[in-house]
Amino acid sequence: MQGTQSYLDFLPEKQTDFIFTLIGEEFGFIGTIFIIILFIFLILISYYISFRSNHVFGRILSIGVSINLFLYVIFNIAMVTGLMPVVGVPLPLLSYGGTAMLSIMISFGLLLNVNVNDHLKKLN
Repeated sequence: MQGTQSYLDFLPEKQTDFIFTLIGEEFGFIGTIFIIILFIFLILISYYISFRSNHVFGRILSIGVSINLFLYVIFNIAMVTGLMPVVGVPLPLLSYGGTAMLSIMISFGLLLNVNVNDHLKKLN
């Protein structure tokens, strides 16, 4: 668990924006594919919540949250692999960062609220 890039401080911000490269260096191809599959699963669940919603506002809100999560993941992975310039987008739920983590948790709370309200409407 002492890769050359992270151990010798070649990565500029390995705990925040470049956490995906650290995971790739330490856990290899299998670790990165596992992280990508988990994010795809999370995005698909949020899309499922949006398509199952009965209210237009809940549907638009949950689609916005899922698109926001998708863009965070795509921009961060493209940034750390060199496909895009470094723009400072953190990887959701993995990167160390206060305001990005807070905004992602608030958006997940809104997504869960849409899901719970739809379940309560079906019970009544």
